[in-house]
Amino acid sequence: MLEFALTSFTTFFATIGPVEAAVLFATLTPKMPGSERAAIAVRATIIASLLLLIFTLLGQPLLDELGVSIAALQTAGGIVLLILALDMIFAKPTSAFKLTQPEDEEAQTKDDIAVFPLAMPLLAGPGAMSAGILLAANAEGNALALTMAVAALAAVMAITLGLLLLSHQLNRMIGITAQRVLMRVFGILLAAIAVQAMFNGLAAIGVIHLPA
Repeated sequence: MLEFALTSFTTFFATIGPVEAAVLFATLTPKMPGSERAAIAVRATIIASLLLLIFTLLGQPLLDELGVSIAALQTAGGIVLLILALDMIFAKPTSAFKLTQPEDEEAQTKDDIAVFPLAMPLLAGPGAMSAGILLAANAEGNALALTMAVAALAAVMAITLGLLLLSHQLNRMIGITAQRVLMRVFGILLAAIAVQAMFNGLAAIGVIHLPA
């Protein structure tokens, strides 16, 4: 169970990207009063947490309704997370952690950026939503495992909130190089988790055999 908890934490941390979100938050709110920044950070964290919690808890019922097997989700989810991990490792300009130019322009003109782009798509993006559903599927109905996944999500979102509140100080303390190193480290960990998820899905339908 400890292994599942660590996997859940690493997966959520890599797909939510608290450090990247904090750095971008600082760039979007350079002249905003501290109290207003704090209110936006709290609101965005709550909204993103609720969205990811819904995807994590209702992922299995949704799969049952769609007639999708756990093996299929493990394989597909692994592929999605692997693409995201490779994007993190090679730090491409099209990274899922970056805003497109239209999104960036719209964010700059909004009075409240809590919902867009902070809560979605930066914190509760496609990768994090897929991770929540995949972790719930890997729990295989085990209440303790699912509780650990939710606890891991709560821990990552708590860290995220803390980093958002300290975003301007964080932006001054660490440079671009340190940010890229952190992203690549978690990208490698996420890639390993993604490949293991694909292996589990393929093993479930007998395509490959995993050693005990």
